Amino acid sequence: MQKTNALPRYVEISEMLIRDIAAGRLINGDRLPAEREMAGDLGIAVGTLRKALAELTAQGYLERVQGSGNYVRQSDSSSNIYAFFRLELPGGGGLPTADLLSLERRKKPSDLPGFGRSDEGHRIRRLRRLNDIPIAVEEIWLDGSYVDHIAPDDLADALYYYYKNRLGLRISRAEDRIGAAEAPEWTPPPLSPGRNCGFIERISWEQHGASAEYSRTWFDPARAVYISRLK
Repeated sequence: MQKTNALPRYVEISEMLIRDIAAGRLINGDRLPAEREMAGDLGIAVGTLRKALAELTAQGYLERVQGSGNYVRQSDSSSNIYAFFRLELPGGGGLPTADLLSLERRKKPSDLPGFGRSDEGHRIRRLRRLNDIPIAVEEIWLDGSYVDHIAPDDLADALYYYYKNRLGLRISRAEDRIGAAEAPEWTPPPLSPGRNCGFIERISWEQHGASAEYSRTWFDPARAVYISRLK
């Protein structure tokens, strides 16, 4: 198991807040807590928080009102690297991170649905965490036409961050099918192979309309819930 390259802390925090806005946990007009209180709750320095808030303000997600505080302003969230991550802790939210389990380019197996232009794909297996709590395992197939080789050190906690910044690839929409399935045999502890889990199958399309990615995720329903809020 390999820790993927962590995003800068202020980027993690800004993307987590954008995710909360996109998911409807923070809504237009909400006032954020005072900066010192918020930094304490997140376990970060005030300077790191201010850098994250400045990033959100620059992207149009926040408005700073002098003498009053920071207010949420709804904005387009399609470029957010966690925009399509639907798992949350049972109490809500959570900062997504990942441990890389394996990475290889190989021929697409016959049990995958048709997607992309190549008969090969990059298979990425990861252990997913929320607030450092292991909650799921996932297997992602990126169509092989987008890049010839991916090195483990290329990947960040947020795979879409790599897609966007290294490949110029932006996932613009996705279709999920939700059910139940046994966790695969390659599932690492503390999760258990063979345990009945929540199961998500997803096909994702990129900004030009082509199907680019297929993924399947097995999540522990005692540790995480799948959330899709309608606004």
